[in-house]
This record gives sequence, structure tokens and C-alpha cells, in this order.
Amino acid sequence: MKLSYKVISALQGKTLATAESCTGGGIGAALTAVPGSSKIYKGGIISYTNEVKMKLLAVDENVLNDDGAVSGKVAEMMAIGARQALNADVSISVTGLAGPDGDSYGNPVGTVYIGYADHKTTLSRCFHFEGDREAVRSQAIIAALEIILRNN
Repeated sequence: MKLSYKVISALQGKTLATAESCTGGGIGAALTAVPGSSKIYKGGIISYTNEVKMKLLAVDENVLNDDGAVSGKVAEMMAIGARQALNADVSISVTGLAGPDGDSYGNPVGTVYIGYADHKTTLSRCFHFEGDREAVRSQAIIAALEIILRNN
């Protein structure tokens, strides 16, 4: 069974929201490929810029300035913001560097933080993926879906 099917099955009776940066909607695309996913998946916010992270996901500007967009704190704030903005039970977020360059905070290409939030848990995990831009994005989508499964 495809991972996205497993996620939709595991979340029966719950709702899910996404906040995506470097994956550009890839998690949402994977989930909406599943027939009947509209009963679970409420939608997502593609927050490719810091402005969108702040305005739509309530990510604190000071955290963005101090830690950078590619950080655990930002991933957690994105997940909380998506959960609140879309009134969902569960949310997942992704922020990272798919290439071609790293960032001024010392994060190399392939660094991805995934955030998760539900009514009792908020967490983030750091990953260092290998490969080109598409490989990093694909690995981030899979890791995000796996985090949802592990927590539900």
C-alpha cells in the first residue's frame, strides 16, 4: 500500500492540514491522489517565503531572523499555524533547502526540518537528505508522511 494511502487510513475520524515550503505542495499532491482523501485532508499552505510564513502561519519574525527559516522552531511554528489556520486535528510542515545553495545560517543543501502538531504534541525533526533538488524534495515528502503515521 502506498504511504499516502496508509496516512489517510490511519487518520480516519481526524482532519489533516499541511504547511509546505521546499516541497511546494508535494505532500498535498500525494495525499489528494488518494480517493476519499477529502474526508481527512483539509488543505495546505505553501509558504515559500518568510512573508507568507509570518502572515498565514503566524511564524514569529524574530524566530525567522534569529534561527532562519530552516530550523526546528520554524517547522514547529508552521505546523501549529497550519493546524490553527485550517482548524485541523493534525498538521505537518516542511521547511528546508533543496538546492542549489545552502543558507546563511550554515545549513547545507539537503537540510530539511519537518514539524508535526496535534492536540497534545508538537515536535520537529531534522533530516539531511542526499541527491539533487528533486531527490531532496521526494525524500522530505516520504519522511513527512512517515512522521504522520508514527504519531497516529
